[in-house]
Amino acid sequence: MTKYNEQFKRQIVDEYLAGNAGVKALGKRYGLSYTLVHRWVARYREHGDAGLSKKYSHYDEQFKLSVLQRMWRDELSYREVATLFNIRGDRTVATWVRLYHDGGIDALKPRRRGRPPSMKPEPDMKPEFPLQPDEARTPDTLSRDDLLKENEYLRAEVAYPKKARCAAAIKGASSAKEKAQIVRELRQCHPIAALLKAADLARSTFYYQLKVLDAGDRHADLKARIRTVYEHHQGRYGYRRITATIRQAGHAINHKTVQRLMGQLRLKSLVRPKKYRSWRGEVGRVAPNLLQRKFDVERPNQKWVTDVTEFNVGGQKLYLSPVMDLYNGEIVAYQMDRRPSFEMVSRMLKKALTKLGRKDRPLLHSDQGWQYQMPAYRRLLGQHALTQSMSRKGNCLDNAAMESFFGTLKSECYRLQRFASVEQLRDALDRYIHYYNHDRIKLKLKGLSPVQYRTQPLGA
Repeated sequence: MTKYNEQFKRQIVDEYLAGNAGVKALGKRYGLSYTLVHRWVARYREHGDAGLSKKYSHYDEQFKLSVLQRMWRDELSYREVATLFNIRGDRTVATWVRLYHDGGIDALKPRRRGRPPSMKPEPDMKPEFPLQPDEARTPDTLSRDDLLKENEYLRAEVAYPKKARCAAAIKGASSAKEKAQIVRELRQCHPIAALLKAADLARSTFYYQLKVLDAGDRHADLKARIRTVYEHHQGRYGYRRITATIRQAGHAINHKTVQRLMGQLRLKSLVRPKKYRSWRGEVGRVAPNLLQRKFDVERPNQKWVTDVTEFNVGGQKLYLSPVMDLYNGEIVAYQMDRRPSFEMVSRMLKKALTKLGRKDRPLLHSDQGWQYQMPAYRRLLGQHALTQSMSRKGNCLDNAAMESFFGTLKSECYRLQRFASVEQLRDALDRYIHYYNHDRIKLKLKGLSPVQYRTQPLGA
């Protein structure tokens, strides 16, 4: 591995802090990994020049344990905790974690350098639980205390796997926490030393995990908040939106923590597909694709998209025709009918036109459905000076924003409930579209709903 001196590292860091280039550009310029540049910058910010100097340190077991406890308490990554404590390598912390889980704090003690001494048992050392060959186990060779100890160990060795199998049937019993939980339940009936030996668990690890278990679930309040948000939105929110909602309530929380806790709670966003096809060939004039998949918009009523989708309730159909503003994803207007008629599309468009200001002239994009090729539809657009745009034939990606809304609508409303009639579905769609516009947050809108985003003060 290439070694870099402190002067070179400082030069890279100074260029980054001066704003001359980002970590990727600097890495490409000097032939470095951008993660290495990022590490140098982070260490310099945390420790100054000392973070860039070569450091060969020997850490004792108490320091290593404090590093691990800080990492678990604040949920830091290996890189973050190594930067915080100015530890030379990120993988060093990972090694400490593995050693701790395997052998507790004793495994974190520094090892002597050089070749290890030959593994010869000392003559005066006796095993804690002497197990001798069957022919040697006689009252003459074993004392009464030795026989009692051996008997206690064998009983613990039999009891522990039984308890472990019961726990594994529920969620597995392989981690130090789960082993400690089993040993704690059996310690009333068996010696602690025998149980720890059967569980292959270090004594220090057991007592540390015991302290953690006694402290209780530190995420109990957060789990309650997550479940409340999840149930309020009827399972429509995943961990990203739940994280944003909790942050809006004033609680700082990492999205990875929410994702992990949702996995423990077995909460999962309920999701997705079929769509209505309105293309019947060229029944009128087809407009060019002026939108060109440029879905980014700077102001309201600049670009609109529309389409028609189909719902089925017990063999009866219901069709929905909405128009969406690409500025904030808001449903400007919509119309529902039992047939995909031109009148449905015409009424929807007339509703949407009433929402325009005197100077608003949006581009209206659709697919090549027969309703949008009708002369009456084109005349209605021309009367209000709206520009018509159409997707290319058979290319749904050209109208991806509206297709995405349909997928969300069906997964969060239509497929989450059983509807007895079309009227019941119609009422549910009315409620959902109001919820979608006013309450349902979007991450790309800074955690706001479409209406909140449109009505926020300028410069916010």
